[in-house]
Amino acid sequence: MHLTLEFAGGAELLFGKQKSHPIDLPDNQTPWTIRTLLVWIRENLLRERPELFIQGDSVRPGILVLINDTDWELLDGLNYQLKENDNILFVSTLHGG
Repeated sequence: MHLTLEFAGGAELLFGKQKSHPIDLPDNQTPWTIRTLLVWIRENLLRERPELFIQGDSVRPGILVLINDTDWELLDGLNYQLKENDNILFVSTLHGG
């Protein structure tokens, strides 16, 4: 399944300073969800300091997740079933001062 993952607001620093990542997920016996995508991201893309991006089985508070420009909380959050060519944007709203 082809997806585009995007990271902004400083989150891209955890992913090799690359903002956009076109990915192809392997076929899975169960449907891919945001929850299973986060595991895949942690194991395959996250370059450093996972505690700044992942907390438990979700993203840390302060990271906004948009699926095709819609807030993930309106789309069943972690349980959203991914679809071919979805665009998932992770924006960190946490900034130092």
